[in-house]
Amino acid sequence: PPADVPEMPPCNFSPEKYTVRAKSYRMIAIRRQNCNPMTMKVTYYKKPVFIHQGYMQWLWDVDGRRYLDLFAGVATVSVGHCHPKVTAAAEQQLKKLWHTTSIYVYPTLHEYCEKLASYFPEPLKVIYLTNSGSEANDLAMLMARLHTGNFDIITFRGSYHGGSPQSIGLTSNAAYKYPIANGLGCTNTMCPDVFRGPWGGSHCRDSPVQTIRECTCSQGHCMANEQYIAQLKETFATSVPHRIAAFFGEPIQGVGGAVQYPKNYLKEAYKLVRERGGICIADEVQTGFGRTGSHFWGFQGHDVIPDMVTVAKGIGNGFPMGAVVTTPEIAASFVKGVHFNTFGGNPVACAVASSVLDTIREDGTQQNSLHVGTYLITELAKLRDKYEIIGDVRGKGLQIGVEMVRDKASREPLPPEAVHEIFEDVKDMGVLIGKGGIYGQVISLTL
Repeated sequence: PPADVPEMPPCNFSPEKYTVRAKSYRMIAIRRQNCNPMTMKVTYYKKPVFIHQGYMQWLWDVDGRRYLDLFAGVATVSVGHCHPKVTAAAEQQLKKLWHTTSIYVYPTLHEYCEKLASYFPEPLKVIYLTNSGSEANDLAMLMARLHTGNFDIITFRGSYHGGSPQSIGLTSNAAYKYPIANGLGCTNTMCPDVFRGPWGGSHCRDSPVQTIRECTCSQGHCMANEQYIAQLKETFATSVPHRIAAFFGEPIQGVGGAVQYPKNYLKEAYKLVRERGGICIADEVQTGFGRTGSHFWGFQGHDVIPDMVTVAKGIGNGFPMGAVVTTPEIAASFVKGVHFNTFGGNPVACAVASSVLDTIREDGTQQNSLHVGTYLITELAKLRDKYEIIGDVRGKGLQIGVEMVRDKASREPLPPEAVHEIFEDVKDMGVLIGKGGIYGQVISLTL
């Protein structure tokens, strides 16, 4: 890296040396010939990073170069790569029992479900364990339709709720769409994005940093919120039947670019949805497990209680796992048929996930997200004030978006080639960051 780049903080961990040198030169060829071709499309960098080992916030490549990971495996590594406590829990369980299913009653599953349920308010106490966030959202769609007897589901434009055949209908971003029928019954409504959307001001959102847009609203009044709620009402009046099944919303849009809504939006939206027979579903795949700092769950920052919550990613610190959490009443509607998941609630997954909950508490991870995240957002806002191409800085805790623009006046997205250049430079400095937004214009820092 250039000589004027700040030096990386020290690290007292020594990674294992990568010795299989021949394979490192063949990885791209293997990726091209034997891996899903999509893996070539989603490589962020012109010269890819060949990851060999991880420890806490650090990653090492095959050449022994150390990187600071500010993307956490797409917002997944919630307590650090190969955290010793979580690793020990996995090793201990592997020696006892790798696999059985919920046909049998085994302690790991039941102890974990009880522990996870204790983190939710009443009446969210019934848990279905899955293998991923997409699978959790698929299941939530099915449960919502069975419980309500209705079919149509509303999501925000710019949302990401998974890539499975069902959940891709919830996802509203052209990059993830295929030219085939999918997600029948899913309707997208305007995202209440107070930076990029038609309306927004200087104190709309629950964030240490507000937008650069001016606002004349009196305290306690938000014109932007009223306008976005009016758009939701128009969706109800024009695009769906009078009775609907559900409304899906991320408390903060993740892949959409850490988009935050006006403070009271979800509270008012939930009321409108329930008036139309629908249930309210919070997709906490990225916002859950203390990442937003102020609360353990993102929905708590909006002062609402959903009817259903879907979680994944941080639930297992990277171990393939997800869950749907709902009420006894909704769960009772789901026994009309048999639902069985071979790997949902796998003993190793449950041991890992249980250790993650303990580690979050013991290490003070949620409090760290609040303090470090607030500091980082505030410092990034100083860069926004200094540079014309940084249009917005937003987020809560360690879910942060930095929106890159051509200029502040137009708020037009910075072109992809310019964003790519930034990514390459930051990577060459030894820092790995993420990308979000409909136009790939938002730098994602999600730890």
